[in-house]
Amino acid sequence: MKLSETRDLLWLFTRPIWESTRDLLPIVATVGLFQVLVFRQALENWAQLLVGLILVILGLTLFVVGLKIGLFPLGEQMARDFARKGSVPWLIAFAFALGFGTTFAEPALIAVASKAAELAVNDSTTATAQQEVLQQRFALILRATVAVAVGFALVIGVVRIILGWPLHYLIMAGYALVLLITPLAPSNIIAVAYDSGGVTTSTITVPLTAALGVGLASSIKGRNPLLDGFGLIAFASLTPIIFVLILGMLWS
Repeated sequence: MKLSETRDLLWLFTRPIWESTRDLLPIVATVGLFQVLVFRQALENWAQLLVGLILVILGLTLFVVGLKIGLFPLGEQMARDFARKGSVPWLIAFAFALGFGTTFAEPALIAVASKAAELAVNDSTTATAQQEVLQQRFALILRATVAVAVGFALVIGVVRIILGWPLHYLIMAGYALVLLITPLAPSNIIAVAYDSGGVTTSTITVPLTAALGVGLASSIKGRNPLLDGFGLIAFASLTPIIFVLILGMLWS
């Protein structure tokens, strides 16, 4: 291997390590200041915490490098291939499958759905075994609903890029619908619905969604990747709120 290639390979990893360390420094500084100034006591198991912090930095670095050399090029290339082929139905199917698959397996959504099911299905007159079955069923339905909502959001986002629809009109219409149906939904599902929009912005969904939008906008003549390629993540955060509110009305 040539010296220049070795230098480039080292730079590929050393720069993300520094960036990951820089991004985590505010968190470390905040915890340290509160520990010293507020609690006024030394950290327990500081060696274990230091090892954990190093592992977090290395894991975050490998994840960022993987996104840059793997997922981003993959999403952009597939979007360009679909646009070049001119197959809109297959592009829409791919967008829906991408949104559904990455969201349904999202760990944050699994945790939120499980906790929401425990609180939503809490009837003292129901047997414990039957109540557990209902909780598992509700959690699965909630995860599927959010996943379908994200898939639907990516479909709308892809169609918007292709047809050149203004982004702000769709966003305003979506939030107007949220305000319209929120009073109609059960009170115990409203907070879950609003949080469902946040858990969809995962570490896998966001990069692939951005790569899909930028790649598609770059492949269509007259589209600006900066203006038209972004915005899909906004839909991915908005549509789950609507879908879960409707789910709450139907479930109740």
